[in-house]
Amino acid sequence: MTDVLEIDDLHVAFRTPSGDAPAVRGISLAVARGEILAVVGESGSGKSVTAMSVLGLLPGNAVATGSVRVDGQEVLGSGDAALGEVRGDKVAMVFQDPFGALDPVFTVGFQIREVLRRHRPQMGADERRERAVELLRMVDMPEPEKRVASYPHQLSGGQAQRVVIAMALACDPQLLIADEPTTALDVTVQREILDVLRTLRDRTGAGILFITHDMGVVADIADRVVVMRGGQVQETQQVDAIFSAPAASYTRELLAAVPRLTAEPRAARGTDDPVLEIVGLEVTYRRRGHAVKAVEGIDLSIGSGRLLALVGESGSGKSTIGRSVVGLAPVTAGRIAVDGVDVTEASRRDRQAIRRRIGFVFQNPAGALDPRWTIGGAIGEPLRAHSGLRGADLERRVGEQLEAVELPAAWATRYPHELSGGQRQRVSIARALALEPRLLIADEPTSALDVSVQATVLDLLRGLQREHGFACLFISHDLAVVDALADEVAVLNRGRIVERGERTAVLASPQDAYTRRLLDAAPVPDPVAQRARRAA
Repeated sequence: MTDVLEIDDLHVAFRTPSGDAPAVRGISLAVARGEILAVVGESGSGKSVTAMSVLGLLPGNAVATGSVRVDGQEVLGSGDAALGEVRGDKVAMVFQDPFGALDPVFTVGFQIREVLRRHRPQMGADERRERAVELLRMVDMPEPEKRVASYPHQLSGGQAQRVVIAMALACDPQLLIADEPTTALDVTVQREILDVLRTLRDRTGAGILFITHDMGVVADIADRVVVMRGGQVQETQQVDAIFSAPAASYTRELLAAVPRLTAEPRAARGTDDPVLEIVGLEVTYRRRGHAVKAVEGIDLSIGSGRLLALVGESGSGKSTIGRSVVGLAPVTAGRIAVDGVDVTEASRRDRQAIRRRIGFVFQNPAGALDPRWTIGGAIGEPLRAHSGLRGADLERRVGEQLEAVELPAAWATRYPHELSGGQRQRVSIARALALEPRLLIADEPTSALDVSVQATVLDLLRGLQREHGFACLFISHDLAVVDALADEVAVLNRGRIVERGERTAVLASPQDAYTRRLLDAAPVPDPVAQRARRAA
């Protein structure tokens, strides 16, 4: 097979006032036609910077040397005209943050049609409209004929990611660069998206450069694997060899940090004294004269020191429940109480008081952090507002919060755009934990993190919960992470709870068919076992 992508001795550094900061240090790799090459490594290892180099999307302060060839054409240092012929047609990219990749003022159908208009000018308007619906159907978007008229803010995180993937597939590219394409997706849709990518590869012979931190996904889809750390390649092997006989010590560390779903019993934690009580919750969104019921008849309670995990497909209502607790979703019926205070009927003063005791980690860290503020300012804001800290005391506390999520205290002066996606998520977690909340609502808090940092964050959450006894509503599509953290699990399907119980009961002996389908779809970090599961 010939190579569709060849990278030789690539170096990338960013010019800063304090000197050049190297991000990629002489890496070489190739992607053959019809091959899926997975690139793995911790946040800041240079995975995404390498991908951006292929499309000429590095920021203005980046200096890149070496060679990057697509289908034999040198693209590193090429002008806008040459890159314009490559982008979207020969090479397409699925970005890590779908909401950042979509324009909020245009419908998703319009944005897909724009890709076709630019790269397939021979297509008529009717053909472009039909193709947009076809692409949404290909990525399993519910009701594609209707969703084509939706705006990005009307979609869940998983649905937005599916739109971005549909745009990338529009012109059947020779090379697809997928930067964490399944990060925001639940396990069933993740499996479908991986099937879509395989179908693209099989139908067109395209090569795929697949960047991910999910070793289960690597086991499921990759042919070969490149392991990166500190901007350098640690090792490159066939996928079976990476898992069975890793050569580099760092690869062994990554594999050891991967959570595995075992559903083994462990000692009970916390108390039955409820911190959060939800009774008969109903949330309805009204759009253009019609009502959309997001969740209905939800009953939940979380005791002090306990963690309840909400799992389910994208659009099932998981995030809506979390947002309703802090007043970010329109509650149309039911009761929500935090420490006995009904937040749906409380006075403004009482609501403000109770919100000081709630920490929230949002799914999208780039959207949750103000780009004009330093990360130190973002973490320090709740401490200034609610604890009255100032000066050296505030700086010390901000530094402690950063170090707790394994970021240097000196990074307090950096801005969000200077951090990787995983690093931004750690900042969001540090900010949510700054006030030592009674209730922590964590909406996919580890979805953007590599496995080694994910393990650190999970240990951090466990330790803080043991120390402070806060209740935690943990929203996730990663069932292995849920198994590692949760005391109880509630499974949502189309806005209703279909199964709830102790972690071991739900994950080891599920009673509902939908729960069993979720468990069957979750990839395991073992390529041999994963192929056997797919063949079954």
